[in-house]
Amino acid sequence: MMNSETYIDFCFARKEEGNFSPEVDSMLMQLFSGKRLKWYLEEKQTDGADIVIAEIKGMSPFQTEDEAIAFIEMNAGEPFWHYLQGYKIFIYPNKRGCGSCGTH
Repeated sequence: MMNSETYIDFCFARKEEGNFSPEVDSMLMQLFSGKRLKWYLEEKQTDGADIVIAEIKGMSPFQTEDEAIAFIEMNAGEPFWHYLQGYKIFIYPNKRGCGSCGTH
């Protein structure tokens, strides 16, 4: 099975304590261990909350968004679900051929 281009955005939030990015980085390292995914984290503090936006991209074995969601649901730990406020997932399967007609 071929890997797919994968783009995932997560928004995590918690009560303001500071230094949230290292915790999010650790959760993502555990969740996506063995996957060829890299991420960029942007941390902000606003209205008494720590917010981290995680932009993840790379190649993964997921062929559909539903497959990625099922993997996350099965493998993410309790802190992940406690902090997660929203997500966006796009999976672009690698098709055989030239990509324009799909038959060559």
